[in-house]
Amino acid sequence: MVEVGDEVYRIAHPVSADDLIDEDDFDRDERLPYWAELWPSALALSRNFSKRDLTGMRTIELGCGVGLPTVVALARGATVLATDHYEAALAFTAYNARKNLGREPDLVLLDWRAPDIASLGTFDLVLAADVLYERKNAAALAGLVPRLLAPGGEAVFADPRRDDAPFFLAAMKELGFEDAVGEATVKQGERGVKVLLHRLRR
Repeated sequence: MVEVGDEVYRIAHPVSADDLIDEDDFDRDERLPYWAELWPSALALSRNFSKRDLTGMRTIELGCGVGLPTVVALARGATVLATDHYEAALAFTAYNARKNLGREPDLVLLDWRAPDIASLGTFDLVLAADVLYERKNAAALAGLVPRLLAPGGEAVFADPRRDDAPFFLAAMKELGFEDAVGEATVKQGERGVKVLLHRLRR
C-alpha cells in the first residue's frame, strides 16, 4: 500500500531483488535488478505530479521498474509509455497498472546506451526516478532525453543526490536546459530520504 496524494495504490514488487541477480547479465554489462525495488525517488516523483491534470499529455517513463510513476500518470489522465531494460520490469508495471486502474500503459524495452527510438515519437513529459546511479547512465540519458522531448516539453528527474547526477545535469545545462529544483523527503523505515526533483525545460 502506497499513499500518493489523496490516493492509495497497491504496488506489487519482487520479495527479494537479490534473488533476481543473473550472473550472465552482470558479466555482459554489469546489469543488476535495481528495477525490483520501490525506491524513495519513485514515491517523491509520483507525489510531485499527483495533483496535476495530465489529460492529453504524452508521457514516457525511463526505467519504470515496478511502475508507480507510470500508474499515477495514467491515473492523472496521461497517455503513458513505460520503458525499461528488463522485460520483468515491464510485466510488473503492466500488472500494477491493471490491478489499480483496470488498464495498462504502452510498454517498450529500451536500452539507453543503444536506444531505438525512431518509432516512439516525442513526449510532453519525460519521467525518471533514481536512474543516475552510474556515470554511463548520466551520459546516455543526456543524449537521449532531448531527442524524446517535444517542443515545450518537460523532463522531471527524481534523484536522491547520487554522485553521478551532476554530470547529467551539467550536460543538460550545456544543451540549453534550465533546472528548477525542488526537494522532498520520503520516509523509508525509520529514516527520511531527501530526494531532489529536477524539472528540466528548454
